[in-house]
Amino acid sequence: MTTPPRPARRGLVLTTALALALAAPAGAQQVEEGFFQMLGRIILGTGTGRVAIDTPQAVTALDEQDLAIRQPKTLSDVFKAVPGVQTAGASARMLGQAFNIRGIGNAEQVASEERIKVTVDGAPKFFEAYRVGSFFSDLDLYKRVEVLRGPASSTLYGSGVIGGVIAFTTRDASDYLEEGETTALRFRLGGASNGETATGGVTFAHRVGNAEFLAALNRTRGGTMQDGSGNDIPGTKHNATSALVKGGLTFGNDGDQDLTLAYSRTVTDLKDSPVTPTGGATFIPTFGIADVASRDETLTLTWRNGFAASDLLDLTVQLSWTDTWLEKTNIRPGPGLSCLPGTFQVVCPSEYDYTALALKVENKSDLSVGSWQNTLTLGLQLSEQDRRSASSIGEIGFHPQGTDRKLGVYALGEFVQNDRLTIIPGLRVDFGDREGRNLPASARGADTSDTAVSASLAAMYDLSDSLAIFGSLASTQRMPTLDELYSSGPQVASLNLRKETARTVELGLTWQRDGIFADDDSLQMKLTGFHNDIDDMIARNSTGAAGVAPYFVNLRSAEIWGAELEAAYDAERWFAGLAWSKVKSRDGTTGLQLSDTPAENVALTLGAKLPDRGLVIGWRAQYFDAITNYSPGATVVNTSASGSAYDTHDLFVTWSPQDGALAGLEVNLTVENVFDATYRNNLALDPASGVNAKLSVGKTLTW
Repeated sequence: MTTPPRPARRGLVLTTALALALAAPAGAQQVEEGFFQMLGRIILGTGTGRVAIDTPQAVTALDEQDLAIRQPKTLSDVFKAVPGVQTAGASARMLGQAFNIRGIGNAEQVASEERIKVTVDGAPKFFEAYRVGSFFSDLDLYKRVEVLRGPASSTLYGSGVIGGVIAFTTRDASDYLEEGETTALRFRLGGASNGETATGGVTFAHRVGNAEFLAALNRTRGGTMQDGSGNDIPGTKHNATSALVKGGLTFGNDGDQDLTLAYSRTVTDLKDSPVTPTGGATFIPTFGIADVASRDETLTLTWRNGFAASDLLDLTVQLSWTDTWLEKTNIRPGPGLSCLPGTFQVVCPSEYDYTALALKVENKSDLSVGSWQNTLTLGLQLSEQDRRSASSIGEIGFHPQGTDRKLGVYALGEFVQNDRLTIIPGLRVDFGDREGRNLPASARGADTSDTAVSASLAAMYDLSDSLAIFGSLASTQRMPTLDELYSSGPQVASLNLRKETARTVELGLTWQRDGIFADDDSLQMKLTGFHNDIDDMIARNSTGAAGVAPYFVNLRSAEIWGAELEAAYDAERWFAGLAWSKVKSRDGTTGLQLSDTPAENVALTLGAKLPDRGLVIGWRAQYFDAITNYSPGATVVNTSASGSAYDTHDLFVTWSPQDGALAGLEVNLTVENVFDATYRNNLALDPASGVNAKLSVGKTLTW
C-alpha cells in the first residue's frame, strides 16, 4: 500500500472528522451538563472535597471524559490546556517523560520526586534516573487526574513540595454500572495514524450485594512516529500491556466502612530508543541507541471508617507498595563511545529499580460550631524507599543505591464561615534517614538523618456572589535526596548539602456569573499570581572540576515567579476555554534564567454541541513563545532547555449514542497537530510528532 503524501494525509484526516460529525444519527446522549466548566469540578486532594473555583489554590481536575477526548499515550497529551503544567524529557515516546509545574521539575530528574509528588490511588510513586522519566504506567488505567499547583499541598503530601502534586485515580466497577445493574463488559479498539499504532482493551465489572469487582486488560503497539518534517523520532516504536484488578466492599453500621484493594501493572518495551537524548534545536542521540524495557506496579489496600455515630472520627488507613523497574539492553553507543566507568557508563547495559512501602493513617474531625464549618485533619505517614541499580561493569556512580526512610506527621485545619470566608492553616514535620549502599570509598559511612518542616496558611473571601479573592503563604524545607547526596563520577559525592528552603506567596481572584448571553450559560475564571524565594537550592554542578568538586551544590538563592489564568464558558450549544501561563526565574548566583523554566504559553479551546446528533466538536490551539534558559550556576545558554516560538492545533469529535442498538457505544476522534508543524517544546529533549489522527471505539454491555 502506498502511503499518501503528507498534505494528502492532512486532508484525509479532516475529511474523516467531518464525515463522522455529519453521519452521526439523532437520539444520542448529550455531554454531561457543565462538563466544560473545569472550575466547577470537585477537587478531592486538598483535604475535604471542594469546588475548584472555591479552593484557595490553583487546582485542576481532569475526568474520564477529558481523558477520552485526549486519548493520551504520553503525559504531554494529558496536560494540554492545563495552565502551569508541562512535561519534560521525551515528547512523543511513551517512556522518558517527567513533570514540570511552574518551573519546577526537569528531564534530568534532579529531586523531582520531592519537589513534585506523584500518587496513584493515594500511593506515592518514586523514580529518578538521568533523562529516563518518572512515570511508567499506562494512562488507559485511569479515570481521573488532579493537579494541585504550588506548595500549599505540602501539608498533606510531604515537606519540600514546591511545585505541587499530581494525583492519578484508577477506574472503579461503579464507573460502568448504573443502579440495578450487576455486570458490565466493555470492549475498546483504537488506533493512531502516526506510527500506525493499534490499541485494544477489555474491562469486566461486577457488583454483588455490597461488593464490587473490576478487571481490565489493555494492549497497545505501534511503529516509529515522525515529526512534522517527516523525520523518524527514535524510541517511539513500542509494545505495552497493562492490567488493573480492583475490588471494594462496603459494610458496617449504615455502610460507614469501606475496604478497597487495587493492583495495577504496566509492562512496556521500546525499540531503538535514545540512551540519553541531548535536546537542542536538532535532536541528536549523542550517546547512542538502546532497547528499553520497564515494569511498573502499584498495590494499595485502603480501609475507611466514617464512624457514622461520631463527628470526631472519620478514619482512613492505607498500606501501599510500588515497584518501578527499568532496563536498557542492546546498546549501540554513539561514535567514539564505549562502556567505561564514569560518565560513559551511561552506554553500558544497565537496570534500575525503585521499591517503596508506605503506610498512611489519617483522621478527619468535624468541629463545626455556630456559623463556622470546621474540619481538622490529623495524619501520620511512614515510607521506605529502596533503590537499586547495576550496569554490566558494576556500580553506577551517577545513580547510587540506597534506602530512604521517612516519618511524617501533619495537621490541616479548614474553617469556613457562612460559606463566605475560608481559612486553611497547615503544619507538617518530616523526619528522614538516608543510607547509601555499595558507594565509592569517598562516600561510604555517610548516612544522614534530618528534619524538614512545612507550614502554610491559605484564605479565601467572597466579596460578592460573583467575585472572590484568595491568597496563601507557605514555607517548606526539602531534605537532599539519595541522588543528590551520593551521586559521583566524574565529580565526588555531595555529602555536605544543606536543606533547600522555599518561601512562597500566592494571590488570586475568581469571578463567575450565570446568564451572560442566555439563561443557561455560565462564565468562570480564576487568576493566580505566585512568587517563590528559594534558598540553598540544590542543583547539578555543571562547572565543577572532576574528582574534586561535588556532584551537586547549593546555589545561593533562586527566584521563580509568574501567573496563571484559567477560564471557561459553557452554554447549551457552545463552549470555550482559555488557559494561560507565564513563568520567570532568576538564578541568585548568575542573575540568569533557570533551565527548568517553561515558555510562556496560551491554549484556546472552542467547540460546539449538537444535542440532536449527540455530538461534540471542538478545536484547540496552543501557542508557545520563544525562550532562552541557562544551566544553574552557569552563564552559557542551555540549548537543550531553550526553544523557538511555535503553535499547534488539534481537533476533536465525540459521539455517544444512548438509545437503540448503538446504546453504550462511544466514539472519539482526535486529530493532533492538524497542520503538521515541526516543533520542540523547550523542556522536551526530542521533537513532537507530526499530524496524528487517533480514533477509538468502545462498546459497553450491561445486565
